[in-house]
Amino acid sequence: MARRISLPARLRIRLGLDREWWLLAVAGVVGVLMGTVAIAFIMPIRWLEGLPARLGPDHPDATTLAVLAAPIAGALLTGLVFTLLPSAFRGHGVSRVLFAVNRQQSAIPLRIGLRQWLASTCTIGSGGSAGPEGPIVTIGATFGSNLARWLRGDTSATATMLGCGCAAGLAAVFNAPLAGIFFTLEVILRDFSLRTFTPIVVASVVSAATAQTLLGGQEPLFGQVPDFLRGEDAFSLGQTPLFVALGVFCALPAVGFIRLLPAAERLFDRLPLPRNLRPAVGAALLCALGGGYLWVRRDAHGMPPFFGAGYAATRELMTPDFYGSALQATPWVMAGLAAAVLGAGLLKALATCLTLGSGGAGGLFAPSLLLGAMTGGAFGLGLHAAGFESAPDPAAFALVGMAAMIAATTHAPLAGVLLVYELTDSYSVILPLMLTAVIATTVSRLLHRDSIYTAELSALGIRLGSMSDLTVLRRLRVSDLRLDPVRSARLDDPVSTLVDLMQRENAHEFVTFDAEGHYRGMVTRNQLQEALVHREAIPLLTVEEITRDDLPVVRQGDTLDAALDRFSRHDVESLPVVHDQHGGQVLGLLSRTLLLRRYQQELEREG
Repeated sequence: MARRISLPARLRIRLGLDREWWLLAVAGVVGVLMGTVAIAFIMPIRWLEGLPARLGPDHPDATTLAVLAAPIAGALLTGLVFTLLPSAFRGHGVSRVLFAVNRQQSAIPLRIGLRQWLASTCTIGSGGSAGPEGPIVTIGATFGSNLARWLRGDTSATATMLGCGCAAGLAAVFNAPLAGIFFTLEVILRDFSLRTFTPIVVASVVSAATAQTLLGGQEPLFGQVPDFLRGEDAFSLGQTPLFVALGVFCALPAVGFIRLLPAAERLFDRLPLPRNLRPAVGAALLCALGGGYLWVRRDAHGMPPFFGAGYAATRELMTPDFYGSALQATPWVMAGLAAAVLGAGLLKALATCLTLGSGGAGGLFAPSLLLGAMTGGAFGLGLHAAGFESAPDPAAFALVGMAAMIAATTHAPLAGVLLVYELTDSYSVILPLMLTAVIATTVSRLLHRDSIYTAELSALGIRLGSMSDLTVLRRLRVSDLRLDPVRSARLDDPVSTLVDLMQRENAHEFVTFDAEGHYRGMVTRNQLQEALVHREAIPLLTVEEITRDDLPVVRQGDTLDAALDRFSRHDVESLPVVHDQHGGQVLGLLSRTLLLRRYQQELEREG
C-alpha cells in the first residue's frame, strides 16, 4: 500500500523546500541575530565619526589637526588587526565573500568576520574613506556560513545561509530589506530560485524589523533622507532624455572608479614595506589630501567631505537648500559650482582608492553613493547652467545618481534601484531610478566587463559566471558549433583496424554503421581500452562486438543545454550529431570539450 504524503510535506515539495524546510526557521534566527549585530557594529563607528562635531566648537584648530592625523592612527591599528588575524586573500569584503561562494563551497572561517569587524571599525571610525556595508556583508556571510556548517547543512544550504547573513546585515544597516534581498541574489549568489529566495526574504525582513525595534524608529542607521524627495512631481516623458543622459554620465566616473582601485592596489604592492604597514602610507596620503582641501577651503573646518563613509555629505547633496542660491545665480556661477561638486566626487573616489588600495578595511557602497550624489548634483547644476530651467531640481538628480552609481559600479541595477527607492519611500522616483540605473549599468558593462567586486577576482584569474549562464546554453544551438570530423567503421570491420587508427591518428571515438550505411552506435575510448587489456583477442573481435548502441544522438537544432543534459547521463567524451530531418545522417561529433569551450567563450564575451 502506497504511503500517503501529508499536506505540509506536499507543500514543502511544491515550494522546492523538501529536506530544507528547516532553513526558514534558521533564517529567522539569523535575521534576529544580524539585526542586533548590525547595531553593535555600526554604533561605535557613528560615535567615532561624530567626535569632531562634538569637540570642534570648543577647539576648532586642535580638532582639525586631530581629524587629519586620525586616519594614520586608525590605519596602524588596522595593520595590527591584520597581523593578529591574517588572511591570504587580498580583496575587500564582498570580493572575499564572492571568492568563498565560487571557490570554497561557501565556507568562510570565523576569523574573517572578526577581522573585518575590528579592522573596518578602526579604518572607518578614524576617517578612512570607506563604508560599513562591505564589512557587514562579510560579517553576515561568515555568521551564516558557520551556522549552516554547524548544523551540518550541505553545500547548497551553506550558500543559502551565507546569503541570509548578507541580506540581513544590509537590511539592518539601511532599513532596506528589499535592497538587502536583491543585492544578495544579484551580486553574491546570482541565484533567484525559490529555494534560495524564500529564506533570504525571511532573514532580511526579520533583521530590518529587529534593528528598528531596538532603535525605536524607522530611520536607517545612517540617517533619513530629506522630506522633499517624498513629494517630487511625477516622472514625465519629456524628462526621459535627461535621465538617459544622466545614466551615461554616471557610468563614466563609475568605470574610472572600477579601474582606479586595482591600479592603486598594484601601486601600493610595489612599496618595499610589510603589507600590514601599507594602510598607514595610504592614510598619510589621505591626510595630505585632506589638509590640501582644508587649505584651499580656508573657511572649512573639521572633517573633509571625502573622509569617512560620507553619509552627511550625501544627505546635504539631496537637500534643495544646498543648490538654492546657486540656481538664482548666473550660468557661469552655476557651472563653476557644478565643476566643484564633480571635483569633490573625484576626490572621494581618489580618497577611497588611497584607503582601500593600500590595504585598509571597509566597503565600497557608501563611497559609491556619495560619488553618485555628487555626479548627479553636478549634472543637474550643469543642466540649469545650460538653460534647462524646467529640469528637475539638482537634488533629485543627486538622488537618482546614487542609484545609477551603485548600479554601474556593482553591475546590479535592481539593488541600486531598490536601495534608493526604500530610502525615499516614494513611488514617484521609481521610474527615473529604473531607467537611469539600467542605462548606467549597460554603459558600464560596455566600457569595462568587471564590476568593482569582480575586478579583484579577475586579477586573480577567477572568472565568475552570471545569472544568464543557462540562458546562454539555451540560446546557442549545436549548429552554431564547428563539429569534430567523423571517423567511422563498419560493424563487420576487425577491431585491429580501429587500434591502428587510434595509434596512427590519435583517434579514440568512432561512429559505426551497418552494411547498408545506417547509423548503429559508437565505439568509445573506454571500449577500446578494455579491448587492449586482452590484446591476444583483438584479431578475433569485430567492431560490432564492442559497439555501444545505448548512446543518444544530438540533433543539429538542439540547444546546448539539451546536449549537455545528454552528456550528463552518459560517461562519454563525444556524441554523434545527426541531421534534423535525416536522422541517420551523421554530420560530425560534438565533444564535451568543444561544448564547454564555446560556452566559456560566450561567457567571456558577455562578462
